Amino acid sequence: MPGAWLPLLLAGGLALSARGDPAALLRRDNDASGRCTYSFTVASPGEGSCPEAGSVAQLREELAALTARLSRLEGAGGVGGMGGSGPRGADVSSAWSRGPQRAAPGGCEELQRAKERLEEEKGRLEREKEELGRRLESRTQEIARLRATRCPPGTGGVPGRDALRSASKGQWEPEPLSYQELKSERTELPASRLLEETALGRPRGNRGELGLGEPLGPLAWVGEPVVLGRADTIAGKYGVWMKDPEPVAPFTRETTWRVDTVGTEVRQLFQYEAAEQLARGYPAKVHVLPRPLESTGAVVYRGGLFFQPRRSRALARYDLRAEAISAERELPGAGYHGQYPYSWGGYTDIDLAVDETGLWVVYSTEKAKGAIVLSKLDPETLEIRRTWETNIRKQSVANSFIICGTLYTVSSYSAPNATVNFAYDTATSTSRSLSIPFENRFQYLSMVDYNPAERRLFAWDSYNMVAYPICLIKILL
Repeated sequence: MPGAWLPLLLAGGLALSARGDPAALLRRDNDASGRCTYSFTVASPGEGSCPEAGSVAQLREELAALTARLSRLEGAGGVGGMGGSGPRGADVSSAWSRGPQRAAPGGCEELQRAKERLEEEKGRLEREKEELGRRLESRTQEIARLRATRCPPGTGGVPGRDALRSASKGQWEPEPLSYQELKSERTELPASRLLEETALGRPRGNRGELGLGEPLGPLAWVGEPVVLGRADTIAGKYGVWMKDPEPVAPFTRETTWRVDTVGTEVRQLFQYEAAEQLARGYPAKVHVLPRPLESTGAVVYRGGLFFQPRRSRALARYDLRAEAISAERELPGAGYHGQYPYSWGGYTDIDLAVDETGLWVVYSTEKAKGAIVLSKLDPETLEIRRTWETNIRKQSVANSFIICGTLYTVSSYSAPNATVNFAYDTATSTSRSLSIPFENRFQYLSMVDYNPAERRLFAWDSYNMVAYPICLIKILL
């Protein structure tokens, strides 16, 4: 109890004694220094004996009530005509401050113990506050790190209109082409697995420890495929169809591009004004590439077609407005023409991809022992900005795509009920097992890519051009 309250208690006792209250007993005596002091006791009107000390909360309530009472007494300017500011009030206050234990030893000791308990409680709460402050600072730093590594927001949303679920028979037929030979026509490799040993070392733990069934990063769900078009000749059994997420005029996000990739001299790039025109089979224009491309790894990005020229480990950019190759660069050490393809074959050694963060290439090298290597590219010069070596065997997965800097792989190209089975996060340089259902409706998946503008997966499944709706986890920071 603060020392300033004690003279008021004494003043209250004196006032009770002055009114003749039988419950109050006033005592006057000299203290050790010879000064005159006053003390009093007041019997409880309702309690036979004092209860045991309660909890800290109860003491707080009692002290709060007592504080309110004393505040009212202070506001009244004194009790029984003995104001704290008068000469006698000052003497009483001085005497009490010099000898509180002597004036009321029992009550003061109890209050002192209560004060000590409250101080202990206060110390404990301050320590908890410091600990919470440290945790909050740690969480703030973690949020800042996630914001720094998370990809920027998408540049567009899911289209509002309903896509066509089937396509009418195409009226335009391309010229006959000879077939591009395949490394494996219908041969399934074993289920996808992490490499036992790579240049990065052994993977951490077994499949269970890697969180089988738990999605990594933003991808949570892949919906049923919607058919947007169909090829009518054998040249279109395998292929690639694309939209530019960051188009350059006169092209738009609705401009659709298609390449039928079965053949030895694949040079034709079909241009459609919109996906509806793709379904009807009427291209607005046919570009003839200066060099034939290899397989289904091409993408369209920022006004250019990026592709792998046939029988080479090079990358090329074809300017869609100038209709000429504007950049070409070799990919150091990359396997090509059947060295490190996906499990379905088709010379899919080099696979280009686009996400919210830019242009990527997926491949493998002899140094990586067949594991997937992932490189970020400069879209103007095709120079490599950074490279990651994963521990996912390229020939054990059917295909891959990239969302927000995370590589996802598909388990099978022909199983009707496949899965998105692995993910590699470039922000943390770690891989993880997944089990997100992925439907191969026509049971021959030769191409799958992510379109960040529409936030859908585009795929080619045995003559059929399809799109998959997806669900991305929303990160709340």
